Amino acid sequence: MSSTFLFVYHGGGMPETPEEGERAMAAWQAWMDGVGDAMVDSGNPVGMSKTVGVDGVTDNGGANPTSGYTIVRADGIDAACEIAKGCPILEGGKGTIEVAEIIQM
Repeated sequence: MSSTFLFVYHGGGMPETPEEGERAMAAWQAWMDGVGDAMVDSGNPVGMSKTVGVDGVTDNGGANPTSGYTIVRADGIDAACEIAKGCPILEGGKGTIEVAEIIQM
């Protein structure tokens, strides 16, 4: 039985030139196309976050700020991690992906 998984992206970066932007978009599109029907929500990049705690609000996004997300369907967390391994954010060691099952309540 398949479940849904949240990919939380950390790191990465914005392309510095239009050509780099085109290459990055092509790589992401190829990865998403390869994921196929398992792609539930291709997600989006996110802006700088704030961390809310009992002591107030911090503006720094935490120790490892989120840079985006994707939601996929897979037959377990190991299968979801295999999907994540092909993600372009990992190229060049500039980013990481946190993979977590979305628990249906």
